[in-house]
Amino acid sequence: MAIELTETAAREIKTIVEQQELDSEKVRLRVGVKGGGCSGFSYLLDLTETARDTDEEFELHGIRVVCDPKSYLYLNGTSIDFKDEVMGRGFVFNNPNANATCGCGSSFSA
Repeated sequence: MAIELTETAAREIKTIVEQQELDSEKVRLRVGVKGGGCSGFSYLLDLTETARDTDEEFELHGIRVVCDPKSYLYLNGTSIDFKDEVMGRGFVFNNPNANATCGCGSSFSA
């Protein structure tokens, strides 16, 4: 298993990279978790040009994704999508490792 990125999410990331005039050859999507949020952990998404030697790194739909080893333990098997709906727009995480999630979908417990 690995972290999944839907085509819709990849298109949105490519749009953000273009809008921020970042170098698409160098930029990576860093995916991670940190302590906090309503349920214990919150998700992190960041555009970076830096990858560490210990990072898990893979390419999905033309997006290079990096994840630190500790976050990968919680995110392995997670699917990241992007929704643009009447009630809001944003990235959505479907994490099979989460025991519970908050109502906003941006934090979880494991």
